[in-house]
Amino acid sequence: MTASPLKILVIDDEPPIRKLLRMGLATQGYQVIEAPNARKALESMAQKPDLVILDLGLPDMQGMDLLRSLREQNDAVPIVVLSSRAEETAKVQALDFGADDYVTKPFGINELLARIRAALRHQLQVHGERPIFHLGELSVDLVRRIVKVGEREIKLSPKEYDLLRLFVQHAGKVLTHNFLLRELWDPTADSQYVRVYVAQLRQKIEPQPNSPEYILTETGVGYRLRVPD
Repeated sequence: MTASPLKILVIDDEPPIRKLLRMGLATQGYQVIEAPNARKALESMAQKPDLVILDLGLPDMQGMDLLRSLREQNDAVPIVVLSSRAEETAKVQALDFGADDYVTKPFGINELLARIRAALRHQLQVHGERPIFHLGELSVDLVRRIVKVGEREIKLSPKEYDLLRLFVQHAGKVLTHNFLLRELWDPTADSQYVRVYVAQLRQKIEPQPNSPEYILTETGVGYRLRVPD
């Protein structure tokens, strides 16, 4: 299994555009949630997308009104607007209402993918995360969800990736067994879950899993990811 894919909510009333985006995004490993109208879009926000692509020309609500509503539901998710309106005033209004980027139709899928990656990187930086974390031979790309040791890509299960990402987010800090259980499992679960998954993760990323250099044990307390030198 690979890490859980990033979820992108595509809001567009044109089936050919949704198909184009679905195919293009799937080739990059994204999971696509489709919404043909504003009502479905607002319902789909419950699935907690990692990024939203919003076409402003929807049949059941003004695009700018929906943009504001999306921002009220989630003030952090990156929103990339698609629109056939190329004039500067439309772009300025969308950006003022909370869009992170504005792409005019017709658009090239490669350009849109680049804009998506840029918006995801910016979101990570705003929240104090590095888009790519390096520690020795280990690299963790938090935008693409790619983990490498040297030039070799490491396949992680969704839970292993979530555990590693949590360590990266809190690099240098001691994470207790209770904290890890609460974040990834259940506070009442057996701490053996943590030990098993840390051991699996070490087998995949550590140069010498029995003498770990990256994920360090804080005896009786939990674990700590060493910070880069």
